[in-house]
Amino acid sequence: MAGRPSLLLLPGLLCDEALWGPQVAALGDRADIRIADLTQDDSVAAMARRALHGAPERFALAGLSMGGYVALEIMAKAPERVERLALLDTSARADTPEQGRRRRGLIELAGRGQFKGVTPRLLPMLIHPARIADEALRGIVIGMAERVGKDAFLRQQQAIMGRPDRRSLLSAIRVPTLVLCGNEDALTPVELHRELASGIATSRLTVVPECGHLSTIERPKAVSAAFARWLAPSDE
Repeated sequence: MAGRPSLLLLPGLLCDEALWGPQVAALGDRADIRIADLTQDDSVAAMARRALHGAPERFALAGLSMGGYVALEIMAKAPERVERLALLDTSARADTPEQGRRRRGLIELAGRGQFKGVTPRLLPMLIHPARIADEALRGIVIGMAERVGKDAFLRQQQAIMGRPDRRSLLSAIRVPTLVLCGNEDALTPVELHRELASGIATSRLTVVPECGHLSTIERPKAVSAAFARWLAPSDE
């Protein structure tokens, strides 16, 4: 990829541009960075269409968690536009029945006016146990959820529940691909990333130590360094 690449970043559930703040700061001089809005739609397909509409003709693509689901949808619908791919703390699988039941329960609670965003009780699912007392990190996570809000949360949960299984797509991906996760990601464990990496012949797996689900803000230097290697022309 000659010159300064375009980089499209896709946030996760209840996340906004703050999820990618450290990478924007670290890589802003290396790439033209855009962050997609994934709060407006209630299907992964519609999220992908909106992201593609606001993107340049060709770009590098990175998604975390729900953003990874959208990234795989883009690879299914418009692979010719993607020059590089990064899948962070995510999965190619559809929801299990148990995951679907949990999501429907959360949707029901939110519909009754009991949306509380990311509570202290939920934080251990999102960040490494050693970081739970980190007030700055907690503030970022809780603040993102508050800004995204209930209505977008409901749309995002509907989108996640309806996503297809994309494991059959992996062998068709031919662009340089970074697969990255925290070594103690409680929501999308390391074995799901090994599955992604083994399915994509052009991939590189990076497991970040002492890190949970929100790797970009938990271990920003490690993730930004992995992105710098991924974006380097020598990868091709």
